Amino acid sequence: MSVKSCEKLEKNEVALTIEVGAEQFEAAVEKAYYEKRKDIRVPGFRPGKAPRQLIEKMYGEGVFYSDAIDNVWFDAYKSAIEEEKLQIVGDPKVELVGEVTKDGFTFKATVPVYPEVTLGQYKGLSAAKAEVKVSAADVDEKLKELTDRNTRLVSADREAKNGDVAVIDYKGTENGRAFEGGTAENYSLELGSGSFVPGFEEQVVGMKAGEEKDIDITFPEDYHKDLAGKAVVFHVKVNEVKEKEIPALDDEFAKDVSEFDTLKDLKADLKKKITAEREDAAKQGFEDLLMQQIADNITCDVPDAMVETQAKRFLDNFRTQIQSQGIPYEQYLKLTKMDENKLLEDAKEPALKQVRVDLALAAIIKEEKIEVTDDEIEAEYKDLAEKYGMDVETVKKYLQKDAIEDQVKSRKAIAVVSESATATKPEAKKAEDGEEKPAKKPAAKKTTAKKAEDGEKKPAAKKTAAKKTETAEKKPAAKKTAKKTEESK
Repeated sequence: MSVKSCEKLEKNEVALTIEVGAEQFEAAVEKAYYEKRKDIRVPGFRPGKAPRQLIEKMYGEGVFYSDAIDNVWFDAYKSAIEEEKLQIVGDPKVELVGEVTKDGFTFKATVPVYPEVTLGQYKGLSAAKAEVKVSAADVDEKLKELTDRNTRLVSADREAKNGDVAVIDYKGTENGRAFEGGTAENYSLELGSGSFVPGFEEQVVGMKAGEEKDIDITFPEDYHKDLAGKAVVFHVKVNEVKEKEIPALDDEFAKDVSEFDTLKDLKADLKKKITAEREDAAKQGFEDLLMQQIADNITCDVPDAMVETQAKRFLDNFRTQIQSQGIPYEQYLKLTKMDENKLLEDAKEPALKQVRVDLALAAIIKEEKIEVTDDEIEAEYKDLAEKYGMDVETVKKYLQKDAIEDQVKSRKAIAVVSESATATKPEAKKAEDGEEKPAKKPAAKKTTAKKAEDGEKKPAAKKTAAKKTETAEKKPAAKKTAKKTEESK
């Protein structure tokens, strides 16, 4: 293999003209022969036993050229980008140049490379930072969540009322015929929850265990098309009425649900935790605003491939979120009448913003000559292990050392920015009634590149945009813009 030329193009693309010589090509042709000979029928020979020279005489000298090119081009391309020290960020477009002969062939690979980034101002900036306030109502809300989790359901020998759980059998019919999804036994229905068709729960209220009756219901016009607007009858039997036994908010409750002996101490701890969460969110929001300023002010011609990769990453994350809720992704698209291509296109604008942030972070790391020690990496592993309730060695299986290194470098770079910045009060915005209310706290969004996509219990590591050269692991699906030579016919 030899690189005949390396030409820089617009939009941070490079065109490599690569020559595969006779010796390397002959080895690829021989490999193709051994791979394909079993599929070629030659009179007088068992499948796979015909000599190569005879096959070439029957079908032409170039019979194996196409497969040989497929066998050899990627290794030649990989060697070329290593030789030219290119940091690629996408797959190449490949086209043959000239004819393919026994002496080899030449091809051109056009590939996007990591762009040059010129930083604007990244120190001494200012951005709004949300004020952290925690009220008694906030603590009460957390207490309610605790009481809800510790509420028991106990059988009640009385008429059902809103807030109760009625255990029911029901069978729905339309014109005397049962319909799909209209029958269940021992179904636990929380009355007043609004989880059933309008008018159903209201008619169960007042029933007692053992009581049966018919309930007339008309489905809403926007319901499932098979039942929309139709009048049906549900025969309902109440098997049991259960009421909620809510624990009293006292010191005994605090002992049961926490390590604290008094309700006062539990409330103080809840307030401390809420404060810490909100301070972290305010800090993250502040950093996001600063990084967005820096990203907006970098000078860089962003390759389309980087944006497309990030958009696909966003879509993959979205798909994972949908499926984690127990909804098949394809079914979700049908139900919402969404098109994946449209979702991908819509993701490109936020993807470009994220890529610019990643590029800005990588540029700051380079400018500040930020380094990470082995001790810092090990400490990060220990922190993640504690956070996710895993042992350190398990975390190391999920997150490679370079991912942790990138994460720590990114955090240091963000610290350089935030520690030199000035936090301002969020601007008050007018409410619709004319009153002034505090501006909404910015969403806490990660400013580094993608999190590790290893499932909900696996630790997430942030990466900078300084990607490693993508040459060693997988052979990309090259986009070939020219037809293969006629010699393979």
